[in-house]
Amino acid sequence: MRRSPPPFAAHEWLIAWRYLRARRREGGVSVMTWISLIGIALAVFALIATLAVRTGFRTEFVGTVLGANAHVAMIRFEGGRPAPIADFDARAAALRAVPGVVRAAPLVRGQVMATANGRNTGVEIYGERPGDVATLPLIARPKWSAGDLSMLGEGVAVGEGVARQLGLFLGDTITLISPEGAFTPFGRSLRVNAYRVVYIFRAGRYDIDNTRIYMPLAAAQEFLNHDGTVDQIEVMVADPDAVGDRRDPGPMDRALAAAAPGLEPWTWKDSSGAFLDALTLEDNVMFVVLSILVLVAALNITSGLVMLVRNKGRDIGILRTMGLTEGAILRIFFLCGALVGVAGTAAGVVLGTLFATYIDPIFAAFTALSGGGWDPAKYGLSQLPARLVWWDVLRAAGLSLGLSFLVTLFPARRAARMNPVEALRYE
Repeated sequence: MRRSPPPFAAHEWLIAWRYLRARRREGGVSVMTWISLIGIALAVFALIATLAVRTGFRTEFVGTVLGANAHVAMIRFEGGRPAPIADFDARAAALRAVPGVVRAAPLVRGQVMATANGRNTGVEIYGERPGDVATLPLIARPKWSAGDLSMLGEGVAVGEGVARQLGLFLGDTITLISPEGAFTPFGRSLRVNAYRVVYIFRAGRYDIDNTRIYMPLAAAQEFLNHDGTVDQIEVMVADPDAVGDRRDPGPMDRALAAAAPGLEPWTWKDSSGAFLDALTLEDNVMFVVLSILVLVAALNITSGLVMLVRNKGRDIGILRTMGLTEGAILRIFFLCGALVGVAGTAAGVVLGTLFATYIDPIFAAFTALSGGGWDPAKYGLSQLPARLVWWDVLRAAGLSLGLSFLVTLFPARRAARMNPVEALRYE
């Protein structure tokens, strides 16, 4: 008894490959094949490139938030308003003892006016001990810096944007003006102090580089009228995702609140959670929209296969009379469409990966040709970010292959169910 060949045997691959290579005058649809392949490649490229940029935005945003800001700010409230913390050293020591806490530093904050070289701008003072500032990743190890952070006890550290706005260089003097000065018989006076610039940093985030000044804790307490008190205690943890928000506190939030009674946690998710939720929603919508683009490109395979089945009706009849089963015919035409989908997906993955890898020179060339540019003030980032995550690549490739295989089934089933007698009647 003769055994039937296994599914996807060599002759099925050979016939499918022959049909894909056939020219139009031979009954093939090579033009439609190329259109389908290019369409799928461009759709997958667009999907991967978009996901890479969106992931880059999220990663850059979260990285700058967590690299230069507290994961959790422990704040004392009195009458519904933030109140000064007096026993901050003891509180900070208790918070450092909580498992998972890597940093707990007293902080004084205040908004003041800065002036230098006849220019003025609003800035925000961050008063911390020099040793604590040195543990902030994006300040101690920024994208660019000038000067020596270890000299913070002798002056102030300013963001690159502040230095640029005021025309400051290392060793220059910056004058800070606070409306919360000393009390006099005529009311509260202005407090004006001058400081030497010992360090300039670029964290890579617009709202940090253009507004922030770091100074020693003692100097900030004196300048901002914090006599032996601080505004909050900055806490950084090993796993920032372990913290929650005020609506849904995480295990770390509860542990910190228990270690410092009277202080309430304000997490990075409270400050930036709404923006991250908006990014997640936008990512999901973008994926759905671009998935439709991939589907439209994949439907070109259906059009090409329908034309191929019509042109190859005589061949189908001959193959059936030679003993090929309906399943074999279905697999042959399925392979025709699947090979186009695989080739288009592979090309799209390569293009998308190259785009995400070399996005900086590509974007620089595009902006040079268009006459535009990147505006850090609008996007809050110093450059266009892109981060290639293999999960995004696998999602895009899986979606493309799945749709390509799915849309191939209809014309392949139609070819398999073709009656060989009808196919050969007029031949």
